[in-house]
Amino acid sequence: MRAPVGLVLVSHSVLLARGVHELLAELAGDVTVLIAAGTEDGSLGTGYDPIARAVRGAAAGGAGALVLADLGSSVLTAALVLADLALPDTALADAPFVEGAVAAAVTAAAGAPLPEVLAAAEQARDFRKR
Repeated sequence: MRAPVGLVLVSHSVLLARGVHELLAELAGDVTVLIAAGTEDGSLGTGYDPIARAVRGAAAGGAGALVLADLGSSVLTAALVLADLALPDTALADAPFVEGAVAAAVTAAAGAPLPEVLAAAEQARDFRKR
C-alpha cells in the first residue's frame, strides 16, 4: 500500500509553518508534512530550493504531494517550483493556509487520492465560522 498524499507547507514564517505542522501531526500523524519556510538566516521569506526539496520529499511516498502556500511570493515560488519539477501527482492548492492544510491532511489520512485531497483543501475556503 502506498503512503498517503504528502503535504508541503510553504510559508514566509517558520513559526507559522511549525504551528500548522504541529496541528496536522495531531490530526493526521501518518501523513508526511514537510515545511519550506523562512530563509537560511532565520528571517521571513521563502526560497526555491527548500520548496523543491520539500516537494520531492513529500511526493516520494508515491501518492503525490499537495503544496499549501501562505501568500504572495510563497505562492508564486511554489507555482514556479511545481512547473519546473513537472512531477506527476503534484499540485498547488488555492486554499486558505490553515483550514486548507487541515482539510487536506484529514482527507489524505483517509487514503484519498490527490484530486480529492486538493478538492478538500480548496473547499475549506467556504467553511463558515458562524
